[in-house]
Amino acid sequence: MSKLIIVESPTKARTISRFVSKSFQILATMGHIRDLPKSKFGVEIKKRNAHFEFLPQYIADRRKSKVIKLIKQAIEKANQVYLATDPDREGEAIAWHVIAIATTKSKIKNQKSKNFKRISFHEITKKAIEKALQNPGEVNMDLVNAQQTRRVLDRLVGYSLSPLLWKKIRRGLSAGRVQSVAVRLIAEREREIEKFEKQKYYRIWAGFDDLIAQLVKIDNKTVEQKQTEKLFAGRHTITKTIFTNQKSAKEVVINLNDKFKIENVQIKEVSRWPMPPFITSTLQQTAARRFGWSGKQTMRVAQTLFEKGKITYHRTDSTALAGNAIEAIRKFINKQYGAKYLPSKAIFYKTKSKLAQEAHEAIRPTKFSLEPETRNLEPKEKRLYELIWRRTVACQTAPAKLAQTKIELENQTTKNKYLFATSGSQIIFDGFTKIYPIKFTEAVIPTLKKGQTLASRVFGVTQHETQAPPRYNEAALIAALEKNGIGRPSTYAPIISIIQRRLYIEKKEGRFYPTAVGLTTNDFLVKYFSDIVNLPFTAGMENSLDKIAQGQKKWQPMLSDFWGPFSKELEKVTEKAKRVKIPVEKTGKKCPKCKKGELVIRNGRFGKFISCSRFPDCDYKAPYHEKTDFKCPQCGATVVIKTTRKGARFYSCSKWPKCPWSSWRKPK
Repeated sequence: MSKLIIVESPTKARTISRFVSKSFQILATMGHIRDLPKSKFGVEIKKRNAHFEFLPQYIADRRKSKVIKLIKQAIEKANQVYLATDPDREGEAIAWHVIAIATTKSKIKNQKSKNFKRISFHEITKKAIEKALQNPGEVNMDLVNAQQTRRVLDRLVGYSLSPLLWKKIRRGLSAGRVQSVAVRLIAEREREIEKFEKQKYYRIWAGFDDLIAQLVKIDNKTVEQKQTEKLFAGRHTITKTIFTNQKSAKEVVINLNDKFKIENVQIKEVSRWPMPPFITSTLQQTAARRFGWSGKQTMRVAQTLFEKGKITYHRTDSTALAGNAIEAIRKFINKQYGAKYLPSKAIFYKTKSKLAQEAHEAIRPTKFSLEPETRNLEPKEKRLYELIWRRTVACQTAPAKLAQTKIELENQTTKNKYLFATSGSQIIFDGFTKIYPIKFTEAVIPTLKKGQTLASRVFGVTQHETQAPPRYNEAALIAALEKNGIGRPSTYAPIISIIQRRLYIEKKEGRFYPTAVGLTTNDFLVKYFSDIVNLPFTAGMENSLDKIAQGQKKWQPMLSDFWGPFSKELEKVTEKAKRVKIPVEKTGKKCPKCKKGELVIRNGRFGKFISCSRFPDCDYKAPYHEKTDFKCPQCGATVVIKTTRKGARFYSCSKWPKCPWSSWRKPK
């Protein structure tokens, strides 16, 4: 009996081949083999009474004609076909497209005649594959329809708004349903930073032999208070203080005497529990903070680890672990680290996402040993595997314990009562941090008793400033997308990658800045299509897609409900909206060609460039390179920052091509 297994990648095919008999043939689709056409709309819209019907016009990927031919031939010869694509909506859709291609214009009349079976597993191990082969199912059309809906929805928005942006702003622009919301997050944060006015404030402290304490209360009135402001992208905490000028702070210092009485000593043991195992978003955030990786890079390495059978499936929003995995981890901890590192009971974590499928596990290693599993891995694969391994093992390890000490000191004068405070902590048991290192700030506080008196050696006033909310880095942006329900585990990395490639945002020193094009496009969309770039609306759309995946909602009515109002608004805006200019950055230099205009920095399809302000009357152009304070390590000339056609920034010698030096990293 001829049996065929179809997967997406050759790596996955090679891994599976180690666990099945030679009677199985394994072929890879190399990703999607059928999709909507790139050169045209690709969705036929039919109006039926008050509703619309959407017919996606899928075409086979011409670049994969040889792969498709090979798969079709293998399917015709096979008695049993197992579709073993990834266990998510994209994987389900690929399986469905394989059937569609195999049964169209072929000797195969329908999928039942070939006995197509869907097998799914969340780790590529012998046990998981054998179990999947023993319990095959059918392609889940609810998951397929959820993927189709997202694909059609994005096509409706992108192919409708992009021509409008060409007319009203500039040729070559494009809009995305989810990507535009991500740009708005970054644009709104930039506006918040621009509007923010720094305020100076002052803190008063007293120094003793072995500690420094800060003034916290005057006559039971708190000196500083935290106030949380709600912003578009979340919440931001600011500090307010009664000391807004140095003079008033110094007046307090003058009033103080050097005798302090210890009002209160509080010593308590605090447990710091381990963090849950990784889900897609937390893996991307941690890799961004620790390695400086983009979400795209993290997912690419994780995909390879999954396909090599090293980790469970890496697109998940569930923190659950299988019972046998928890048991294996606990045995490993007891054997490797001893009983004191093993909690009396297993630790279970609550999944935050309401829609996470508990059958899906968190991201974990398939085996709980480091050395044998990392021998043949590439350096980046090894780094990510070790991170996942440490986080997984640590999640079942005993909590770390800290001794926290808080001391309050009273300074009584004839006018007022002043309360100073200081605190510190010491690690008394490292717990899970032995496996997953985390730095705790330690400060040794001397042993003191309530009622004891101390003499201050010195008083001081320090100046501080309120800080604007920080710009997003990779980790913070993913966290904001997840918190607001924008996108899903598989889409965070592509969202960020696309808006960088389209030059709506740029990354400087690890932080995201909106470009002039990004700000202008965002302002236009917010003004005319507020729903499309609205957080609750976009999150609601994601929830609808989840309901389609769960069989709780039909996909065609959902698209119809969106398209009706949107298409009317599109016609209205196309007719009434005025053309918008993208602001340019002035250089203060005259155009060398016409001698009349001023050189300005414009944003083009491939990044920034220098142009004459009189364009199109004067067509002068020159490349724009951002200067830095670094010197070329080869020739000593100034280093500049250049941008590739895809929007990636890199360092280069200003004397290129005379000096060929360039690097993705900062010169030392």
